[in-house]
Amino acid sequence: MVGDQLRRLRHERGETLGETATRAGVSPQYLSEIERGRKEPSSEMIAAVTGALDITLVDLTREIAERLIAMREHSTTQLSGTQSQFVLAA
Repeated sequence: MVGDQLRRLRHERGETLGETATRAGVSPQYLSEIERGRKEPSSEMIAAVTGALDITLVDLTREIAERLIAMREHSTTQLSGTQSQFVLAA
């Protein structure tokens, strides 16, 4: 989820991998691997990338938490609907 969120933020800023990577002090290839979930970045690396995107670690964490909550609520709603269908079928 960290990589997805970083990619979304980078796209919102209209930046290329190279632009963000240069400011973060990492290679574009490494940033790409973080965004795709292929590399588990250290907290220092996440801090460097969030700094390059002009957001704080707190902002990133909050956005990920909000996304997880929304996903949980969505899956709970779907489960409730599925359970209702089973009750109706019975």
